[in-house]
Amino acid sequence: MDNKKRLAIQGVAALIQNADFKGFFTGQIYHGTLKNVCVPGLNCYSCPGAVGACPIGSLQNSISGMTFRFPYYVLGLLIFFGALLGRAVCGFLCPFGLLQDLLNRIPFVKKICTFKGDRKLRRLKYAVLVVLVIGVPVFVKLTPAFCKYLCPSGTLSGILLSLSDTRLFSVLGSIFAWKVIVLIAVIVLSVMIYRPFCKYLCPLGAFYAPFNKVAAVRMACDSKNCVDCGACAEVCGMGVDPSEDPNDLECIRCGACIKVCPAKALSYEFGLKITKAASSEDER
Repeated sequence: MDNKKRLAIQGVAALIQNADFKGFFTGQIYHGTLKNVCVPGLNCYSCPGAVGACPIGSLQNSISGMTFRFPYYVLGLLIFFGALLGRAVCGFLCPFGLLQDLLNRIPFVKKICTFKGDRKLRRLKYAVLVVLVIGVPVFVKLTPAFCKYLCPSGTLSGILLSLSDTRLFSVLGSIFAWKVIVLIAVIVLSVMIYRPFCKYLCPLGAFYAPFNKVAAVRMACDSKNCVDCGACAEVCGMGVDPSEDPNDLECIRCGACIKVCPAKALSYEFGLKITKAASSEDER
């Protein structure tokens, strides 16, 4: 897909998820009926324009209360989004993903495509999901650890709220200062590395990743047409080789590989996955 078209889709998605524009001027958080619905991407509940709830925040709130509540609704929505789109949510619908994409367009002396230990470091996001999003909230009540100690989207929302209502600056403490440092680090790294938060820390990406293999929206590579030129791997910002595994867990379905493929071997694939066994029966 053309990068401008994808940016347009991302922009529209971000605006829809933050459609309470007056909140950016009044510093008031929207608490209407729509706040009971989780959005698919990482978009903080406390963003002054947010009209929906963040699925990661909602998940933590469900399991970190004084009385444990199994998060049927939140998990159901996450599974639905994952089964339908996989990490296409990251590539097209996540506002914080859009922010990283825009930051990476800023010129830099040398962009970092990969480094030693890159793939191993990407496992960290699964630890963030298991430990900060699930583990700590379950065992330490009233402690949504990811939101409280790490989430850069929440930090950005806090800054926007404070700019709308400067009185809030007086109640921001050391934990928020730490989170500002994390946010600054993510912003700086986003200029040098393509989507560092998505690659290394995002628990939502960790949740959606396994669905890449079976989601209704997938990538496909026609091995008969592929000429092994390596153009797709070279252009992939997520460090994926679509000719080897078009549905790699890191793929965000951006479509950059489809655009550069000279043999037109790569494409989007939609619908339920047809098994090899079923295909063999058809051939008979």
